[in-house]
Amino acid sequence: MHAVGLSRHSGTPAVRTAVVWDVLRETLAARVAAAGRDRLDIVDAGGGTGGFAVPLAELGHAVTVVDPSPDSLAALERRAAEAGVGVRALQGDAADLGELLPPDTADLVLCHSVLEYVEEPAGALAAMAGLVREGGVISVLAANPLAAALHRSVSGRFEEARRVLEDPEGRWGDRDPTPRRFTRESLLVLLAGAGLRPGEVHGVRIFADLVPSRLLDGEPGAAAALVALEQAAAAHPVLRDIATQLHVLGHR
Repeated sequence: MHAVGLSRHSGTPAVRTAVVWDVLRETLAARVAAAGRDRLDIVDAGGGTGGFAVPLAELGHAVTVVDPSPDSLAALERRAAEAGVGVRALQGDAADLGELLPPDTADLVLCHSVLEYVEEPAGALAAMAGLVREGGVISVLAANPLAAALHRSVSGRFEEARRVLEDPEGRWGDRDPTPRRFTRESLLVLLAGAGLRPGEVHGVRIFADLVPSRLLDGEPGAAAALVALEQAAAAHPVLRDIATQLHVLGHR
């Protein structure tokens, strides 16, 4: 993978998203070469305040964010203005993408931390797939139940960890703020059902959520070393399956 990118605002390694950005950079470069255009059309479904959208716009791409929250979209517009870029903001749900945007008009659709919360994940993913041009890609990032079980257990919540493994939605109880989680297998099934060809699955935040923040803050170079560790482990056939999130591309 490419070297990790730095946060445009803080100058520190983006530990939590480095693996995703590595994949996106390679994907964008391949799509630019295939399409013969430097400026790609990107849709960020549920893109919120623009954590991915604004950096993508800074790279010169045309980015549209669709999000149900007017507050998030207002924050997105402020963030884009501060960065000196334009990002189109549309209020709406992921399932309504087919009504908000024309079909076959996107080179890349981001579906990051969305499938966990929509009413019908398969329908939402199908709506996103309808936006993608031939040769385009959907980037899916979703919460992983195996990581939830691991994290509950290391905090001493053993019954909740067991519930995660037994619950079909991967939840640890009624107070769990995440409505559902996805294993690697269930994500691949969803992508195939939407008519997409799944790519390689990567683990995101395999170690980052287990490391105390004081270790990163107090040790020079620790954050960069953790990023390198995350990158090295992202495609590991065992470690990726215990990552906090799973990232996979769906190719049209």
